[in-house]
Amino acid sequence: MLNVAVLGGSGYAGSELLRILLSHPHVKVTAVTSERSAGSSVSGTFLHFRNTALRFEPLDLNTLVKKADLYFLCLPHRTSQETVAFLHNAGKKVIDLSADYRLRSAATYRRWYNTPHLFRSLLKKAVYGLPEIYRDRIRNASIVANPGCYPVSAILALAPVIGKDFADTDSVIIDSKSGASGAGRSPVQPLMFCEVNESVRAYAVTTHRHTPEIEQELSLVSGKKVKIIFTPHLIPVNRGILSTVYLRLRGKTTLPAVQKLYRDFYSGEPFVRILGNGVYPSTNAVRGGNFCDISVFLDRRGRERSLIIVSAIDNLLKGAAGSAVQNMNIMSGFDETAGLLSPPPCP
Repeated sequence: MLNVAVLGGSGYAGSELLRILLSHPHVKVTAVTSERSAGSSVSGTFLHFRNTALRFEPLDLNTLVKKADLYFLCLPHRTSQETVAFLHNAGKKVIDLSADYRLRSAATYRRWYNTPHLFRSLLKKAVYGLPEIYRDRIRNASIVANPGCYPVSAILALAPVIGKDFADTDSVIIDSKSGASGAGRSPVQPLMFCEVNESVRAYAVTTHRHTPEIEQELSLVSGKKVKIIFTPHLIPVNRGILSTVYLRLRGKTTLPAVQKLYRDFYSGEPFVRILGNGVYPSTNAVRGGNFCDISVFLDRRGRERSLIIVSAIDNLLKGAAGSAVQNMNIMSGFDETAGLLSPPPCP
């Protein structure tokens, strides 16, 4: 059995990790932390965890480092920087769900997160945790930077086509809609029921911190610099992301050819499903699962033809905890789908 700890287990992503890990066939959860709930039982905070005796404890790394072999970090950015460094220096494997090790440039990190990166050497060791692109590197990694939820939906939607000559990488528009859990569990006014219910609104237009992450990974996949226009929206649902991506075409192609491109690219991938003609991804279809559903459409009207790609994920699963467990499985030599094909029902 692999001993694992969840640091920051009282948020949405942390509680989803616990939901999966507590029934994982190859894992034992030996510690879970929460600053605001330290001393409280996990089952008392989350009533659907009735069968665990775990209690939340404070983030005391000198104590925690003795308790596990692999650590999941669901901590705020900047806090994760030092925690990752401490655990890495102690010889532990780390999967970081914050943004601290996703961006390969310390200067880019400082520009978008308004704080310096204090461990630049570790940025070179961290592997971006998107298995469909970096599986071989994840297998041997000691630090995995789990992707952001919006980037997962956008990168998986674009990866098969972004490097093709018939696609214009200067015309990428990503319109994403997310449930309220994507903003975390802290009680802030924009996320209160009366603010979110029966309302849809854009936010962080041109300034969302996932923008450089998406551009970085798409540029690496395509082999040339990719610039995007990214607009996120908050919608009145608990969980799920639906992204609609618009890409101008420069060369000639057909819808069947593009569909084959996607099927071939994701052939053998257990958690990416390419849908057929006229089948639309939906957040309900991926809720509680680690799947990304993708459909492609070709608009032939006018002189400039466009490719429209629609993807759907559960932001707390494939966009966070599910991807983290998938990465753990790869790092540990387990079946990649272990614990993820039939997780306990989400609350």
